[in-house]
Amino acid sequence: MNLMMLLEMAASGFGERTAVGPQGRGLTYEQLFQRSGAVATRFRNTGIDRVSLVDVSSEALPIALFGSAWAGVPFVPLNYRLTRPELRHLAAEVAPSVTVCSDDALDAIGDLDGVRAVVRPDFLSHWAEGAAPDSDWNADPDEIAILLYTSGTTGAPKAAVLRHKHLVSYIIGSVEFMGAAEDEATLISVPPYHVAGLAAILSSVYAGRRIVQLPNFDADAWVSLVRAEGVTHAMVVPTMLSRIVDRLEEIGGGLPTLRALSYGGGKMPAPVIARALDALPQANFVNAYGLTETSSTVAVLGPEEHREAHRSDDPAVRARLGSAGRPLPAVEVDIRDEEGNPVPAGTSGEIWVRGEQVSGEYLGRDSRVTADGWFPTNDGGSLDADGFLYVEGRIDDIIVRGGENISPGEIEDVLLSHRSVVDAAAVGVPDEQWGEAVAAVVVAAKGQTVDVAELQEFVKGRMRSSRTPDRIEVRQELPYNETGKLLRRILRDELADSADKSG
Repeated sequence: MNLMMLLEMAASGFGERTAVGPQGRGLTYEQLFQRSGAVATRFRNTGIDRVSLVDVSSEALPIALFGSAWAGVPFVPLNYRLTRPELRHLAAEVAPSVTVCSDDALDAIGDLDGVRAVVRPDFLSHWAEGAAPDSDWNADPDEIAILLYTSGTTGAPKAAVLRHKHLVSYIIGSVEFMGAAEDEATLISVPPYHVAGLAAILSSVYAGRRIVQLPNFDADAWVSLVRAEGVTHAMVVPTMLSRIVDRLEEIGGGLPTLRALSYGGGKMPAPVIARALDALPQANFVNAYGLTETSSTVAVLGPEEHREAHRSDDPAVRARLGSAGRPLPAVEVDIRDEEGNPVPAGTSGEIWVRGEQVSGEYLGRDSRVTADGWFPTNDGGSLDADGFLYVEGRIDDIIVRGGENISPGEIEDVLLSHRSVVDAAAVGVPDEQWGEAVAAVVVAAKGQTVDVAELQEFVKGRMRSSRTPDRIEVRQELPYNETGKLLRRILRDELADSADKSG
């Protein structure tokens, strides 16, 4: 197994199709194959250990990705939004490398030992020139294909190891070869260092779908690009979808070419997905849950399940809009307690996953996969009697009040069910009496005013009093990173600091 197998099949099966860029003016699959081979030769001749990318999405991304697979070295996309010291630290850790980068990144890392920095224009115009060698890549499935650094929200970033067998297993198990029609195009607007963006490239190549890239997300630019390029498929994170729906409501008109819209990477507020289903009735919505360590998606809530839940009057069925759906056919999902024992349906615990696509490995560290193949994700959740997975957030985010474990997700779901709230986050803050107290931050819905006391009573009427937030703050927005993850640590620190000052 090698990622190049996917591209070789595409180039052989539909080489004349446009792979990346505008229809008829972008790179064809045959050209993508040839250029990947050309850069692979150059990578090998430099004697480097890795290929890195510090830049926004462009044609250089798939060329570098497949070229590194052909050359037999790991591909390592780095977060170009890191501070200069952080970026220099990771770039040095990745060395010796060829690093494809922007001009700004060149200024930050160009002087590092072992880093051969190549700006994007030179990479596309010089490195990608020339004939491709024979198809001589290493087919060892255990070779490392991609190293992806975690966001480091709870500590120093660590590199998740994705081997060729993990990624190829995921693609073959979830995508039909040449399953896309010639008019299909997918819009990728998540950054290159996010597993969803890389998985979308691999999926599109195997299916034969044209790739359209939006380097930096902006709701207006996203809507305009979908309309201009006739985009049929797209993936977004929840914060993106909220802004897209807002923009569509402002400017009017729909997105008639959009057939499929997947979302993931964070908790989707029920009001947002409900508005999106109304705004884009022709689109097939898919909620995809996965992790970097699982090569992307392990569970999906499909289009029909979205429609059924959206139009249902049954609270249990409608609640499925807040679920991650059911596991993929090739993946097993289990919920376990702190001792690693399976728990009954409807009981919260830690989400464990097993399957060929699951890595659970970090560079320079012991694998977290058990002897029988299970990976504990550190995500809390539950499975209902029908096999729907409900993700409750990171285990590390659990609030411990007076010895009672409280899931922030439970509180947030109740807060979001109030008509005046469009977004919410619950965290634990230090408390002398209880160890931790429950605090919440909410964002008011458009045209609504939040009455804090009334909202607290609303929560108390639906949950035990111990789970009612002792404090609720109203803000214009919550802090998210660019991949849609709520930055709870920032909220905890801010709320704890404000409590200290007020005390």
